[in-house]
Amino acid sequence: MGRKSSSPSLSFSLWSAWRYIHLKRPKQWTLVILAFVFLTFLVLDRKSFARAHQVEVSKLHEQVTHLRNEVKDARKHGKDLSVSVGMKEDDKVNVQRRKEVKDAMLHAWTSYEKYAWGHDELQPQTRNGMNSFGGLGATLVDSLDTLYIMGLDEQFQRAREWVANSLNFDKDYEASVFETTIRVLGGLISAYDLSGDKVFLEKARDIADRLLPAWNTPSGIPYNLINLAYGNAHNPRWTGGNSILADSGSEQLEFIALSQRTKDPKYQQKVENVITELYRTFPADGLLPIYINPQTGATSYSRVTFGAMGDSFYEYLLKVWILGNKTDEVKHYREMWETSIKGLQSLIRRTTPSSFAYICEKTGNVLSDKMDELACFAPGMLALGSFGYGPREAEKFLSLAEELAWTCYNFYQSTPTKLAGENYFFHAGKDMTVGTSWNILRPETIESLFYLWRFTGNKTYQEWGWNIFQAFEKNSRIETGYVGLNDVTTGDRDNLMQSFFLAETLKYLYLLFSPPSFMSLDKWVFNTEAHPLRIVTQS
Repeated sequence: MGRKSSSPSLSFSLWSAWRYIHLKRPKQWTLVILAFVFLTFLVLDRKSFARAHQVEVSKLHEQVTHLRNEVKDARKHGKDLSVSVGMKEDDKVNVQRRKEVKDAMLHAWTSYEKYAWGHDELQPQTRNGMNSFGGLGATLVDSLDTLYIMGLDEQFQRAREWVANSLNFDKDYEASVFETTIRVLGGLISAYDLSGDKVFLEKARDIADRLLPAWNTPSGIPYNLINLAYGNAHNPRWTGGNSILADSGSEQLEFIALSQRTKDPKYQQKVENVITELYRTFPADGLLPIYINPQTGATSYSRVTFGAMGDSFYEYLLKVWILGNKTDEVKHYREMWETSIKGLQSLIRRTTPSSFAYICEKTGNVLSDKMDELACFAPGMLALGSFGYGPREAEKFLSLAEELAWTCYNFYQSTPTKLAGENYFFHAGKDMTVGTSWNILRPETIESLFYLWRFTGNKTYQEWGWNIFQAFEKNSRIETGYVGLNDVTTGDRDNLMQSFFLAETLKYLYLLFSPPSFMSLDKWVFNTEAHPLRIVTQS
């Protein structure tokens, strides 16, 4: 009953309203209806947009959670953080290039593991190992940090087990103090700094204790050879009883780092006594001949060079200052380095017609227009050290670094194989000619490209590095590893995969294509074998 009695009244009201709208206020009410329809669609569209937005937010949240988990997993297992953190500082080209370098490392390592496990180095063509460093597993120890940095976890763990169970230094073998320090001691400390595994630190202390008697000389300048089992030290006959500059002045990083980590000052004291002795009679141009008398500490009449037998002494003056966090305690290292760089400038000459800058060698007052590929570490050193100067001086040294890097890159580009010879001579009107024509997979030019890219952001250096990598792939890669070339003009191959190819060459290539925040130069300093050591305050 109620519903029927109300219907006529409601119908009349709607009809009256309709008539009023259309007959009394037609324009105004038409606008009202249109506005109502528009608002209705707007509300519906906003609801649809809100639902879509919620879906996108949900997807993004899932992605962020996934990335966080990847980073946690990478930190836990040592994976490639430069990939895990995403593409913010990266690009697809670098990701692909880094992958190819990692594949090269995996190829080199797998070949070593298959044919030369536990030996010092692999001979790829004959598929066997050789003990060029007394059977200390040089390639294995040299490669530890490269494996860790590249996230090759399984390979790193197998290497770690060999170090823990099979690495033995009690050998009746006359070891090079320098080579054993930079490759074995440096590799072990770096593996400890990266992984925190104390087995590496224990082994580092063992080998360092066996090397220490080499510093027991009247001057504190060490002998360059020592028997690991008996501690008898001496110098090679061919040096006339002298110690070699680079071999005697390039252990500071490793031994200071070991003292910092073990809280035992004896390692640091031995190597810093060398710098104290050299500082006492340091020349005004900061350039030391390559031979030093271990009895008196006096330099002998011999060649001055930033190449073989001189190179890393100058590098370590700068890097000990960096390792010591650039404090007053290590200021004298920086001062000595700056003095030496003034001397380096006096050795710079330029070719005709292309004006390639190069670093001469000097004996007495006579300059030689020869430069080793080994000296191609110098552009990177200058770039690294330039930021300790004021703006104007920094720009000058960075510019010189870029000039020298261009020369070093052309060491590669000037040969048919696009791989550099061991050294070059410069003659008026000829720019450069190959001297010793072999290539043994050296890293120095790539090392400098890495530093220059880090400090300038100029991707040209990445392109140059990629070209060099491709030349290695074309000429040096074989089924059983990588080999050097007997002759860069003919491409004739040798039968040795140097340990530094895995420790340095491939590592610097990998870092060249990694984001700048990965292995930051504010937190790490690389020894002359490319082993990263964590920077702490000098004491």
